[in-house]
Amino acid sequence: MTTRLPDAPLAPPTVALPARTRWIQLLLGLVCMAAISSPQYVWTLMTRPLAAKLGLPLPALQVTFSLLIILQTFFSPFQGALIERFGPRVLISIGTVMSGLSWVLASYASSATLLYLTYGGIGGLGTGIVYVGVVGLMVRWFPDKRGFAAGLVAAGYGMGAILTTFPIHASLETRGLDGTLWLFGIIFAVVGLAAAQGLRTPPAHVRSLGEGAGSVARDASGARQYRPGEMLKTPLFWLMFVMMTMMSTSGLMVTSQMATFAHDFGVANVVVFGLVALPLALTIDRLTNGLTRPFFGLISDRFGRETTMFFAFALEGVAMALWLATRDNAVLFVLLSGVVFFGWGEIFSLFPSTLTDTFGTRYATANYGWLYISQGIGSIFGGPLAALMHQHTGSWNPVFGTAITLDICTALLAILVLRPRRRRFLAAARQAG
Repeated sequence: MTTRLPDAPLAPPTVALPARTRWIQLLLGLVCMAAISSPQYVWTLMTRPLAAKLGLPLPALQVTFSLLIILQTFFSPFQGALIERFGPRVLISIGTVMSGLSWVLASYASSATLLYLTYGGIGGLGTGIVYVGVVGLMVRWFPDKRGFAAGLVAAGYGMGAILTTFPIHASLETRGLDGTLWLFGIIFAVVGLAAAQGLRTPPAHVRSLGEGAGSVARDASGARQYRPGEMLKTPLFWLMFVMMTMMSTSGLMVTSQMATFAHDFGVANVVVFGLVALPLALTIDRLTNGLTRPFFGLISDRFGRETTMFFAFALEGVAMALWLATRDNAVLFVLLSGVVFFGWGEIFSLFPSTLTDTFGTRYATANYGWLYISQGIGSIFGGPLAALMHQHTGSWNPVFGTAITLDICTALLAILVLRPRRRRFLAAARQAG
């Protein structure tokens, strides 16, 4: 069972809150997250049309995807500080508009540079503001349900593209690339901006007593809360950072390349269960990629973070191996893609929960901003490097082999290294306190 560091006694014991307030905030946060999810999770549908329009090889085109993730993640500590200073409503409003605007401007891009600046640059900064802002805000609204809340918020980002995958796929066929980018960019900006207007900051330094109680209270313990500067000096943080980088790399190899290898495997346009295989697989992926986050968040609350990591990460590795072995079977391609994403998306609930369990809740948003940079590093390997591996070898086997190896190694690190080291760290922190 995971041991957590409680909050420091920094607030009055109890602050009244309407029971439904935080659930309304959660709903608004989920809408904002859904509004920014398509630039990452529908990117794979854009690769072939963009390559044809701009005459770019796949590795050069995938730089756009890497820029999107890098800028979304590398600036997250700075974005978190801005949100703390100016409030979530203002910053998240700006972020949703930037994310939608990136698609509108990308529709006019006539070169790789303009595509990088619009889709990758503006889109990455916008989605980063929203992601960090919503995660930080909802963890504060639900401090008593940390793992579950982190999973639900992350699910909004992972599952948001379920609503848009088939419409965007159909729009690409009817309106073309530019018309699709322009139309959906406007829709995303308007929807996200409207939802952001209702976001509010909860009372500071409080702990919920339960939704039925309608009130929140602080923890009376004085356990140490680690500031980002203190956390960055611990080897335990860097172990988590390396592990999340490895899992991000593995998952993004699949996310960014899926449409391309589906066409190479000859299954992209096969009809499965009455629907075209590729958009069907992408839709199922969005569903499982979202459901896994609160699901494994709850499992980890009961059975421990590291044990859950071991099972989930190994699950993805095994599913990827089966995926490659049955690559010419369209039905199995669709079904196994859902299992692969079910074993990957939970990193966005398990790692922030583990980090907060270890280093405390008071600086959780800023601390997670530093850990979230690992997602950007993973995008470098998951996007262009994976495309280069395929280009130079003429095969997807090295790409899949690398991803599978990363999954299994990270699963072993969780159970054999992270668990004992974190136990010793927490025991030492309790003794020092």
